[in-house]
Amino acid sequence: MLKGKQRNVTIFPNGHLVSRSSDWIMYSVEAKSIDAVVAAYGPSTKLGAVVGGQTSTKAPEIAAFEKHLPSDIEIVTCHSLHGPKVDPKGQPLVIINHRASPRAVQLVERILSCFQSKMVTLSAEMHDRITADTQAVTHAAFLSMGTAWQANNQFPWQMARYVGGIENVKINLMLRIYSNKWHVYAGLAILNPSARAQIRQYAESVTELFKLMLGGQREELIERIHAARTAVFGTERIEGQELLLEDDLLDRFSLGEKPAERVKNNQLALLAMVDCWWKLGIVPYDHMICSTPLFRLWLGIVEYLYRNEELLNECIETGLYDTTFRSDDLEFTFAARDWSERVSLGHMDGYREKFEKMQNYFAPRFPEATKLGNEMIRTIEANLNDRRLKQKTQT
Repeated sequence: MLKGKQRNVTIFPNGHLVSRSSDWIMYSVEAKSIDAVVAAYGPSTKLGAVVGGQTSTKAPEIAAFEKHLPSDIEIVTCHSLHGPKVDPKGQPLVIINHRASPRAVQLVERILSCFQSKMVTLSAEMHDRITADTQAVTHAAFLSMGTAWQANNQFPWQMARYVGGIENVKINLMLRIYSNKWHVYAGLAILNPSARAQIRQYAESVTELFKLMLGGQREELIERIHAARTAVFGTERIEGQELLLEDDLLDRFSLGEKPAERVKNNQLALLAMVDCWWKLGIVPYDHMICSTPLFRLWLGIVEYLYRNEELLNECIETGLYDTTFRSDDLEFTFAARDWSERVSLGHMDGYREKFEKMQNYFAPRFPEATKLGNEMIRTIEANLNDRRLKQKTQT
């Protein structure tokens, strides 16, 4: 029985009754199902109502609304740019006025203001481009890491070479992705018009860099890595600005025991990310206003590597002459190419099958990783906010 303030709440037996009586309707369904759900209940929408959705890819959502909603319905959709386990306060919340009056937009903003998120106004097309730029390739990288570790029958937090610094962030974010629902990432990768080409380029960057390492092509590898660094970070950012992440923060969040001496790693996944951004003409800082916590952490460790000349040179030399990570890199290359193929084919079932296989493998550590990951995100976000406030007061 409903109690207290819920006494006036009526649970309707179906979506038709909800649609015909509601002034504001939010479709929170999987992107692959949005057309069927809107087709079923959209025609029953109340005259003059405001309709939106929370899918991570707006192209199929907007197409469904335009196809199935009556012409008198106003469309104001949205997307919270963070996962379900992240506090929405201060996180980006995209508002998309696709077909609506200022009054309708204000209504939606007022309703969603309870999240205390940072509202950002975009078009549906720009939203999909930015989410592809900031999320699709990032997800592909972590999915590939997990696949490579599973293929080698490894739990990376049990191995000294994957504990401490950058490795802590990589492992925590990989586990964070695999602990969530598969369809969140499949929808963004497969249904987003901009995402497929980006994921394909990431797989190509991984493959080409790995081949240069295997072939001992030192000059070509150095030239390519430095060209990508200049294109993505620029001279001013490399030399002048503070890092998003720092050593003490990177070392604080570990699922394993930190070794006495750091093990060198060529960081192929990170090198390929910057190479991919370079090839696609993406400057990740351009999208920081719409970035997710995961993307900010990923950009933070990439920046940490590329703005540390000694560490970057170490990665290059390790990739060329140290065979410690060869089998890991081989499986990572296979994994990146396989994920790209599954996305290119557009097979949701194939994506789900592989995702859930990896998910089951890592599942025992999800509770601990989620707790540690949440703490890591809160701590790093607070650190970044403090630095922004400091910079404002100085200017």
